[in-house]
Amino acid sequence: MDSLSLTRRDTLPVRGYGATVLVMARIALAVVLAVGTMNAARAAEPGAAPAYSKKGADTCLGCHDDPAVVDLFKTPHGSPVNARTPFGHGQLQCESCHGPGDLHAKTKGKNRPPVIRFGKGSATPVAVQNQQCIACHNGNTSHWTAGAHSSNDVSCASCHSSHQAKDPVLVKAKQTEVCGTCHATQKSAQHMPSRHPLDEGKMACSSCHQPHGNGAPAQLRKASVTETCTTCHAEKRGPFLWEHQPVAEDCGTCHSPHGSTNASMLKARGPFLCQQCHEASGHPSLNYTSNNLPGRGTPSAYVVNGNCMNCHSAVHGSNHPSGSKLMR
Repeated sequence: MDSLSLTRRDTLPVRGYGATVLVMARIALAVVLAVGTMNAARAAEPGAAPAYSKKGADTCLGCHDDPAVVDLFKTPHGSPVNARTPFGHGQLQCESCHGPGDLHAKTKGKNRPPVIRFGKGSATPVAVQNQQCIACHNGNTSHWTAGAHSSNDVSCASCHSSHQAKDPVLVKAKQTEVCGTCHATQKSAQHMPSRHPLDEGKMACSSCHQPHGNGAPAQLRKASVTETCTTCHAEKRGPFLWEHQPVAEDCGTCHSPHGSTNASMLKARGPFLCQQCHEASGHPSLNYTSNNLPGRGTPSAYVVNGNCMNCHSAVHGSNHPSGSKLMR
């Protein structure tokens, strides 16, 4: 018998004020139960607007009280004094990010409706996860869809840990470890003898790259490799009276920016690096020994060592009037 049904006794004529009140109370109770049943059924229907929990974070923390979750209150996301944060005045707290959790909290067992979960192994589509983040963090993600991370379905939570007191990817000394989980080749190059000071925390991957997307190659912060490098290496920028063309085109022609076994992060030792472009004809650019040196006398150490830069020291460019050969 459903909640709208009345017993046969309730339908019989009754006498007395008390009996009338009793019947009316039973009818009212039946109506209230019926309305509640219909609302619950409507909430369970596909497409129905989900409900938020009445107690907000208190409901969530009843089950999710482990340190990995509670550390959220040490982060800007958990700050109640900033109205823009999930825990700011008038916000939805945990459900600002994880979505409505009323049915999730009330339902027991395996049929519990899921909420939005973040990170690897989540059943929530990456696009849905990222949209929750971009809804607030739209200032620095305006070019997200133009980047390689977006096109490869990388979620924000794959890099960011919003519940940790200090997000590792925002710490210069730790950022390489986070990026290296995917970019293993670049991470291994960072341990070569000649490298940038990432491990020392003096710079990070994001010093050169814009992880949230842009139109530059390799998501560099500037429009080109050379423009990115000369942000720090301004003395190599020029303009020079006598230019070395590869320098003006792309620093990556000669240098390996993630690390190298050669000095100055060069891709090869001299003269082998130089001879990839400069032919030996018309110039003694081949290695010489004391047995085959031209001329007489004691062999010159500059020629014996065989490095072009022993003579052409101004390899990035020269402003000297006699510097056309980049020798001064």
